[in-house]
Amino acid sequence: MIAPSPEQHAEILQFGTSRFLLAHVDYFVSESLAARRSDKRIVIVQGSARPVGRRKAHDLAERLQYPVHFRGRRDGQTIDAEEWVDSLAACLVADSDWEEIERRFVEEITHVVSNTGEDGYAIPADDDPQHALPTSFPTRLTKLLHARYRRNGRGITLMPCELIQANGQRLREIVCHLADTHYGDPDFLSWLKQECLWIDTLVDRIVSSTIEPVGAVAEPYGLWAIQETPGLELPCHHPDVQVVSDLAPYEKRKLHVLNLSHSWLVQRWHDQRLTSRLRYVREAMQEPSLREPLEAMLRDEVLPVLDRQFPGMQLEDYIETTLERFSNPFLDHRFEDIAQHHREKLRRRLAPVHEMARAQGHATPLLESALHSRGVVGQAEGGVSGEKAR
Repeated sequence: MIAPSPEQHAEILQFGTSRFLLAHVDYFVSESLAARRSDKRIVIVQGSARPVGRRKAHDLAERLQYPVHFRGRRDGQTIDAEEWVDSLAACLVADSDWEEIERRFVEEITHVVSNTGEDGYAIPADDDPQHALPTSFPTRLTKLLHARYRRNGRGITLMPCELIQANGQRLREIVCHLADTHYGDPDFLSWLKQECLWIDTLVDRIVSSTIEPVGAVAEPYGLWAIQETPGLELPCHHPDVQVVSDLAPYEKRKLHVLNLSHSWLVQRWHDQRLTSRLRYVREAMQEPSLREPLEAMLRDEVLPVLDRQFPGMQLEDYIETTLERFSNPFLDHRFEDIAQHHREKLRRRLAPVHEMARAQGHATPLLESALHSRGVVGQAEGGVSGEKAR
């Protein structure tokens, strides 16, 4: 793989080459560099041995630049523009470049970001951070952290982007368990807990497709909300990168407005037998029998309930932004994709709002009709916990 030139700062290690990271975190870092608001660049680690992943890693390493085509509407403006991301220092493949990855992790890295998918924190039964090359993301990270602890002792900031509630704390819990189980060194465990920062984050952007050989097509809207934490130094600065005092209301707002609306539309799409006529969310926004009740449900049922539960979250503006995103004429967001694990999504996304409304004495007939259609009523347990999919 191509190494960075001496003047580059390779100080962010990124696990994953997903199109989401390319169009979100990597884009923010690129914009921050261009504005001279930061000087950190990204070293990507490609973890999969699949041929398609290797090809993508090779193309990234060869170019170190790629386009992101932003298409859609934001703040009432239509955007259809290509921007180039120039934040990469290198792209390395775990099973062929591990020695170089470990060297960089010990000597250069200050921040870690990741987006390893819904099963990214899963660990095979026989995986072990003391293997020459562990299999899973958490075991590989534990191995790298142990090497850093032994060789320089400087703490590191970890900012996972997986769609898992309290993702930083969950990753910390997993890594500490691995460290305790496989190394049995109480000082290493203390170092992980006291010297490293495990930051909860929330990401929100629809990245709809790839550009070959490397690049992505994304909506203009983006948010990287980061839990305020003592000692936190951001790896980049951008208006859409926001440090917040409490991440939970942002998670609830996304879950119970944007995600709720997606699943409510899916249920209505099924109930009205529109599955053969409509394929995309943007088409639903042109269908009065879907858009009008969606707006009524958000305005009359969701907004008053959430505004009472989570005051000060600018819910009216967020609802307008959500409807604008759904109407994106360039975005092919497929109902059949949103419909996966539909009943569980209703339980996580709609049922808690129905339960909050009932406790407040507020009627929610449009929400209730969707829940009754799948027999999901009064199952609000867990709130945002376990929510992984858009």
